[in-house]
Amino acid sequence: MRDLKKRWSWRKILRTIWMILGISFIGWLLYSYQSKDIDKVIFENSLIVKVVEEKDFYSFIPTYEYHYVVIFYPGALVDPKAYAPLCRTLSENGCKAILIKMPWRLATKGYNRPKELNLFADTTKQYILAGHSQGAKMAAQFVYENPGLIDKLILMATTHPRDIDLSDVKTPIMKIYGSKDGVASMDEVNKNKSKLPSDTQYVLIEGANHAQFGFYGFQIGDHRADITRQEQQQITLNHILSFIEQ
Repeated sequence: MRDLKKRWSWRKILRTIWMILGISFIGWLLYSYQSKDIDKVIFENSLIVKVVEEKDFYSFIPTYEYHYVVIFYPGALVDPKAYAPLCRTLSENGCKAILIKMPWRLATKGYNRPKELNLFADTTKQYILAGHSQGAKMAAQFVYENPGLIDKLILMATTHPRDIDLSDVKTPIMKIYGSKDGVASMDEVNKNKSKLPSDTQYVLIEGANHAQFGFYGFQIGDHRADITRQEQQQITLNHILSFIEQ
């Protein structure tokens, strides 16, 4: 009887330890994936950009005439504000940028939101769908399920599409990835090239890692970048603008 009580006591202790470790890990994830190092001016209006926060998205809108609308899907669990600097600079360069707030911070739960929110209503604009990591995966899924609705697709730091085939779509596609990405490695990116059209534009950023495509903390499995976040963001911006304007 005493041995049985002792075993039960040890089980309770181990269960408690696992619970503490699990809660600590989740807490660390939430902290690590929070936005960081973002100047508050990013969310302020200026002479050339108007910033609007809605329940389901942020909008960065040029105050002058524009032709392009970029809709952005954040990575899994990442604070959407981590992508606000990129969206802001896109707007400063003449694109309206809409940064989607995903349910539970998961693009798998909200990738249809642009359609549900009627964000494609203005038929005079060109619509570019972009996403990072899981956001890129679900952006590809959206294009797969809605052929012809999106004018261009930008996939950042992802090995997807893996489970769907976009090789026959007419939508121009660009995939951006980093040589130091430990989450979506170069080998894995190249492995799935057959799932994209033959004219897909591939952009390898030397020294770039996974997390620096946004402004948030270090991500599990990632490698340390050889370039600064600012450098990675600027190179990414330049390629996006070039692709949009082609």
